[in-house]
Amino acid sequence: MGRSAVGAGGSGAERRPGLEEAERVELTVDAVAPGGHCVARVDGQVVFVRHALPGERVIAEVTELHRGFARADAVEIVAAAPERVTPPCPYARPGGCGGCDLQHVAPAAQLGWKAAVVREQLTRLGGLTDAEIDGLRVTVEPLPGGQLGWRSRVRYAVDAAGRAGLLKHRSHEVVPIDRCLIAHPAIQELPLLGRPWPTAESVEVVASTGGDVVVTALTDGVPTLVDLPGPPATTVDVPDGPAAEVDGPATVLEVDGPATVREVAAGRNWTLPAGGFWQVHPAAADTLVDAVLDLLAPQPGESAWDLYGGAGLFAGALAARVGPDARVTVVESAAEGVAAARRNLADLSRVEVVAARVETALARRRITGPVDLVVLDPPRTGAGAAVVRDMIAADPRAIAYVACDPAAFARDVRTFTRAGWRLAALRGYDLFPMTQHVELVGLFLPPPAD
Repeated sequence: MGRSAVGAGGSGAERRPGLEEAERVELTVDAVAPGGHCVARVDGQVVFVRHALPGERVIAEVTELHRGFARADAVEIVAAAPERVTPPCPYARPGGCGGCDLQHVAPAAQLGWKAAVVREQLTRLGGLTDAEIDGLRVTVEPLPGGQLGWRSRVRYAVDAAGRAGLLKHRSHEVVPIDRCLIAHPAIQELPLLGRPWPTAESVEVVASTGGDVVVTALTDGVPTLVDLPGPPATTVDVPDGPAAEVDGPATVLEVDGPATVREVAAGRNWTLPAGGFWQVHPAAADTLVDAVLDLLAPQPGESAWDLYGGAGLFAGALAARVGPDARVTVVESAAEGVAAARRNLADLSRVEVVAARVETALARRRITGPVDLVVLDPPRTGAGAAVVRDMIAADPRAIAYVACDPAAFARDVRTFTRAGWRLAALRGYDLFPMTQHVELVGLFLPPPAD
């Protein structure tokens, strides 16, 4: 069974210093940590344990060793927490698919788990006090539709044998599967899994809110549309799943230009490339737009910036609120995002789309203040101190920050607070059920005028 953790009984003379890879050790799990782990300690060494819950007694198998800490999977539950449930997916287990971190956690406890991570990051990285965080009343709200069948964009990796599946946690190893339960029902119904993909390196599928379903195979880095009906069925073995009779290899379609899909959100219809960025939960776009508008409370005539604007989702919603005579500026660096924003917002004459990196547009004054409102939706790495300082220098009355990573958000919170701004409101949304990811929308306000 391996060693026991400190406080688990047994004499110190029986313990060896340091852990070994693949070693199994009995330990008591402590608090949740970012990344879908819980924290434990063995002989004073920190161990980040997946597939566990706070308070549980588990047998953990060491998967990685690093300077100062180790990673492990809970492979046996000695004493379970009351929040533990049986994962609905057979692949959500140690050594299985790494896409879902929290399938073993009851739905309400998943929301609490994510709120605890947000709170810890705001304390440790954001520098906020317990009283300040208490004042924010941080919670994570579920979205409609439940915990399964929500993911409208899925990328399946393909292994050397031509089998499609998903990757193990922190690995490039493909786990062949017969179904992904968090995938949108329209994706689950497609005959994608179990069939051979002899030349593809990955298969991407989109099921849009506009009713479009597009399948793309990536071969040597080149995407091509896929026609699913194929030759007669063959039998393919899927590890840990039933052998399935499926159609033969899919047929590649020759098409002119990239495939597009239609999305519906914020009272508008959107057309964008199938591979372009859009929120993966069908209810996410409207949920985030509603939160941003509620927090900013745009007034007619106010000017606004939509930074890292993508296809212009927030700009379109802001333009409807501030009116036809107010200036709204979108800043986006990805060429397909710029093209999508210009196409989808063409009917709004006072909306300008600037093709530039946000930090470049601000530093080189491609966009200039004064501005009343800013929506900031940066990548997972966050906005960064330079962007935050340049936004503040434009003197907006309010900034809404849409964040997909609590750690990056917390680091930017520290930059705001050091400049005298305050995090006046914070909302959390479970845009990614069954995973450790959480989306935040924060409202930042400047210091009171003298």
